[in-house]
Amino acid sequence: MFFLQLRLMLLVSMLFAIIYAIIMMIGVSLGIHNLMFYFVGAVGVMLVQYLIGPKMVEMTMRVKYVTRKEYPRLFEIVESLAIRAEIPMPRFAISQIELPNAFAFGRSLKDGRVCVTQGLLDLLNDQELKAVLGHELSHLKSRDVVTISLLSVIPMVLYFIYLRFSFGGYRRDERNSNGMLIGLAAFIFYLITNLLVLYGSRIREYFADRGSIALGNSPSSLASALYKLVYGAARTDKESIKEVEGLKAFFASDPSRALSEIRELKALDRDRSGTIEPSELEALRKKEIKVGFGDKMMELYSTHPNMLKRIKQLSQYQS
Repeated sequence: MFFLQLRLMLLVSMLFAIIYAIIMMIGVSLGIHNLMFYFVGAVGVMLVQYLIGPKMVEMTMRVKYVTRKEYPRLFEIVESLAIRAEIPMPRFAISQIELPNAFAFGRSLKDGRVCVTQGLLDLLNDQELKAVLGHELSHLKSRDVVTISLLSVIPMVLYFIYLRFSFGGYRRDERNSNGMLIGLAAFIFYLITNLLVLYGSRIREYFADRGSIALGNSPSSLASALYKLVYGAARTDKESIKEVEGLKAFFASDPSRALSEIRELKALDRDRSGTIEPSELEALRKKEIKVGFGDKMMELYSTHPNMLKRIKQLSQYQS
């Protein structure tokens, strides 16, 4: 976990430096030379995301917090995992969408929240569900939920800056005559920061998988759950996936890549049982996998690692 946190902290520092530089450029173009203005502006952007992030997730995902009385078995699973992870019991919720998936969010470890979609409850057995929830609690334990929330707002801010200064109607004779230059710089940094955020998101998925195994879940249970998530997302209509496109970094798997991933993963399910058995995962461990150039490029622009590579990594772990 140390190396995960180190990488993410380096990413935070790098992205904060970029947003600081852009705000400084804007300030200079407006004739503002107080360095405190730049610092407050950069911190303010992240603070707003920190404060409103959970509410945005709740609204977009139609989150409904539930009680132990309503879902006693799920509460028992989450509570046992939280005790084992040595973290506070998170709030538990159900998302009223059919796309099968799960996610964790919150402002801090004490404010941790875990949510499963309605579609997930009808898809996984208890062991698979426990493995997915262990994955989500590992996100909370490593505190990468807050980090990725803060990171994800930076490309968005840079894109808005690009639109404002490129198409904001500034005249050449105004003080802001270099607005187009600022807009171009913001767009370039938007592309760079977006790739960095995606890289950080992929790192944390590998570590959350390993964290779920450390909480006592078997690699085959998590691999089987991920396989089913891909299969379930592949059967979900495109409009439902588009509705949650902006929050897919929070999910246990990337639903927008399901159609391409299901073709790769079908070969793992040799007995066509719809699950990945321990023997099938062992066979994958001994097998060398090859990811094509196209898949590598798709992964570069994805919030999640290539699923075949991810399950291959799971095959290396001992339950």
